[in-house]
Amino acid sequence: MQVFQHVSVLTCRFLDRAAYITARDLDDKKQGGVNPWRLCPVTQVEEVKCILRLMPIWLCTIIYSVVFTQMASLFVEQGAAMKTTVSDFKIPPASMSSFDILSVALFIFIYRRVLEPLANRFKKKDGTKGITELHRMGIGLVIAILAMVAAGVVECFRLKYADKSCTHCDGSSSLSIFWQVPQYSLIGASEVFMYVGQLEFFNAQTPDGLKSFGSALCMMSMSMGNFVSSLLVTMVVKISTEDHMPGWIPRNLNKGHLDRFYFLLAALTSIDLVVYIACARWYKCIKLEAKDEMQDMMSDDENDTDSDDYEEPMKDTRV
Repeated sequence: MQVFQHVSVLTCRFLDRAAYITARDLDDKKQGGVNPWRLCPVTQVEEVKCILRLMPIWLCTIIYSVVFTQMASLFVEQGAAMKTTVSDFKIPPASMSSFDILSVALFIFIYRRVLEPLANRFKKKDGTKGITELHRMGIGLVIAILAMVAAGVVECFRLKYADKSCTHCDGSSSLSIFWQVPQYSLIGASEVFMYVGQLEFFNAQTPDGLKSFGSALCMMSMSMGNFVSSLLVTMVVKISTEDHMPGWIPRNLNKGHLDRFYFLLAALTSIDLVVYIACARWYKCIKLEAKDEMQDMMSDDENDTDSDDYEEPMKDTRV
């Protein structure tokens, strides 16, 4: 049985009523059983509290997933409208995501070898981490804002060097596709802080019986991000195409304003960052103390067993 810190009792106190024993519960017990829908163990109540307290943090990660989704959709469309040839070699616009992968590998190395040891030198006196999972998720949101700003700036220059008379947008701009490298790299850097920190945070803040649910929250965030992204694009296209205007995201990007959509995502992510900071300051991390105690007891038992197994053959040999 896990022991929860008292901080979990500070919120959702109305759920404690599920563990109160009433006269009807005593009557059910005398008749040979207790209805689990009327009376729950305290552990189950605390587990529900843990999940509910994670919801505000989880909701704040959906907007980041909307930003991450653009890498596989509008970034590719933007790259196709740029100069994709180097000498006689044509660069597939979707292959630019390789810079995201390289950025992830590079920033994982930088974080593990540089940032984390540096932060550990400035640990607080109470022994808490220098950079917590909540800090890492916040840093990921900041980098995501920079990625959208970079994408918007690149789109402004792409439109500046684009041939507006071209009937199709593929390769119509003289701006090289390699100008997209910063926005892909920034998305990769934000992944290291957001998705890795998010997975560690949800796994650490959920009880043992709900670890799979904690991992599922990360996948749900990505799924909801795809849905919200599709919904947002539909709304923007519908609103911006009124009065026979080409809109922000038309088929021919040279006639639209994709940069405005990127700046809109940067603004939404900035608002999400403010809300996230408020939720992160409100959230109090919990510790499952019994788990650590059980691990210590198991390690002691294993040491005792190993010593006994070693002494028995020595006795038999002497005989």
